[in-house]
Amino acid sequence: MNYTLSHLPQKKNNMNIKENIQNLINQNEICLFMKGTPEAPQCGFSMTVTNILKHLNVKFKSVNVLEDQNLRQGIKDFSDWPTIPQLYIKGEFVGGCDIVKDMFEKGELKKVFEQKKLI
Repeated sequence: MNYTLSHLPQKKNNMNIKENIQNLINQNEICLFMKGTPEAPQCGFSMTVTNILKHLNVKFKSVNVLEDQNLRQGIKDFSDWPTIPQLYIKGEFVGGCDIVKDMFEKGELKKVFEQKKLI
């Protein structure tokens, strides 16, 4: 299931955006903030990360940041990371496309999922 902030109570100030983001991360073992959806990614970087996660056969929740400008900026502020997509595993920020791709190519991402008992 794909999540957007519309699934949560809408509040306008930054503190509540951060709370909503934290709730999404806490409620989902693997949470990917991306542009578009896994079925229809809206950028190549988001497509790359979703393809990696699908290849590893992990169940993940996606959050389409294009549906809410406050969310799009809010996730960048939340993580202090300037780009999207952003991957969180069991509440921990992993990184964006380059980091996820590098970890995947080295076999490290699969090990993280195994250690956290997600595959």
